[in-house]
Amino acid sequence: MAEEIDQFYLVREDMLTEAMQKTVQAKILLENKTCSTIGEAVKQVGLSRSAFYKYRDAVQPFHTMIQEKIITFSIHLADRSGALSGLLTKVAETDSNVLTINQTIPLQGRANITLTVDTSMLNVEVRQLMADIKAMEAVEKVEIIGSGVSGA
Repeated sequence: MAEEIDQFYLVREDMLTEAMQKTVQAKILLENKTCSTIGEAVKQVGLSRSAFYKYRDAVQPFHTMIQEKIITFSIHLADRSGALSGLLTKVAETDSNVLTINQTIPLQGRANITLTVDTSMLNVEVRQLMADIKAMEAVEKVEIIGSGVSGA
């Protein structure tokens, strides 16, 4: 009989059941030491202990699953003076190291940027870095298109 291998999927948060979302919230409260016990955390988010135990090992926020140190972003950037410089400054502020950058020729006022960064020294969560990039005026879209481990 062949050994069964777990399958993993990357699923957007709004597609998770309410119990799964609350499990993640409770785990964050415990990680941040906002709550000191599971009972306290599940009570605060409105979740049963049994549901928490059912999902706690199966549902993880994406940032906790990224053990890789290399992340590649796809970014749609408005063709404006200083836009690329601002993007690179934002990345540098998080102590990430830009490994590669590829930019298409701007067409219809927008360039597509593929940015690969070493996040081993990242001083914020990956989702915060993405939010900060997305909040930039010149950025129209940002998404993670790949991740990996450096050969070091």
